[in-house]
Amino acid sequence: MAAVTLAGIEKEYDNGFKAVHGIDLDIREGEFMVFVGPSGCAKSTTLRMIAGLESITGGDLRIGGERMNDVPSKDRGIAMVFQDYALYPHMTVFDNMSFGLKVAKLPKNEIEARVREAAEKLQITDLLDRKPAEMSGGQRQRVAVGRAIVRKPDVFLFDEPLSNLDAKLRVSMRLRITNLHKELKQAGQPATMIYVTHDQVESMTMGDRICVLNQGRIMQVDTPMNLYNFPANKFVAGFIGSPAMNLLKATLVETEQGLYVEVGEEQFALPKEKAEKLSSHAGKAVWFGIRPEYVGNAETHPECTQNSFTSEIQSLERMGFEENLYFELGGQECSARVPHEKAGNSDVGEQYQFCIDMIKCHIFDMDSELNLSL
Repeated sequence: MAAVTLAGIEKEYDNGFKAVHGIDLDIREGEFMVFVGPSGCAKSTTLRMIAGLESITGGDLRIGGERMNDVPSKDRGIAMVFQDYALYPHMTVFDNMSFGLKVAKLPKNEIEARVREAAEKLQITDLLDRKPAEMSGGQRQRVAVGRAIVRKPDVFLFDEPLSNLDAKLRVSMRLRITNLHKELKQAGQPATMIYVTHDQVESMTMGDRICVLNQGRIMQVDTPMNLYNFPANKFVAGFIGSPAMNLLKATLVETEQGLYVEVGEEQFALPKEKAEKLSSHAGKAVWFGIRPEYVGNAETHPECTQNSFTSEIQSLERMGFEENLYFELGGQECSARVPHEKAGNSDVGEQYQFCIDMIKCHIFDMDSELNLSL
């Protein structure tokens, strides 16, 4: 187990392209940290620098307090699980999992014990005599994780390990990896895990904390629920959550009755606490953010009927338990997520009475895109 510290980490290629811009991040001992962001945000590049597979051109990387910038990958105390599994096709599962231990010349009985223990944790004991071609994608991925476990590394690195699996297997494997982290901690073998994904559902369900990256910069680092409820900026607000947060161009308008958010011809009253924080921005253009679950109707949000409006349903997704309603507000696309039994029988093309829970809204600066309402 070891802490991982990135201090001013940079990556600049020979052609002058700078992929990573001075990342500062402290990953605690035994923590499950998730790197998430859109394609090209440098999350995998950052992971590869931690692994020693990519050179660091600026800043310091420390694992367990020791500077690792120039230490070979094999000496960093890390184990990596790749997207494509990287198993030896001609070897059995047992041989794949034990290969690194044999190279390290561990005693045969210890190798046997480690492989059996890891196989039991991952429920692949019955696969030990098979070869990769004889297994499903989910089974091969468990073998790849098992190969990392047997090494008992200080740090586990996962580079989008579930992206090749179908939706059902992804759910199963993310639960297995999350439970493995908890089991190792309970067994007195806590492991620091760093997990890269572009899937924000994976990040929300797996990480102790999430590091949101964009264009080689950290946008926010926090717990999943803090990221969801208190996004530091417009990018995090729009990236975390499915369906995505509604982000609409608006204006803050001050009247005798209080401070309002004006979207097109509609005005929505800000609650007193938010109005006090935002009063100095009255008259300014802002981004108005509201999650779809806080846009509903009089039945779902009876306390918010004063902030109601009517709009035509342009499209509709019936998801079983809930429905996603898509419409326009002030000429901008917007969505609401409403429980099926409270959605009514409205259909595409019909007028619908919406209301907004303004207590849950966020106001972002138009230029800096920082959250002004925190």
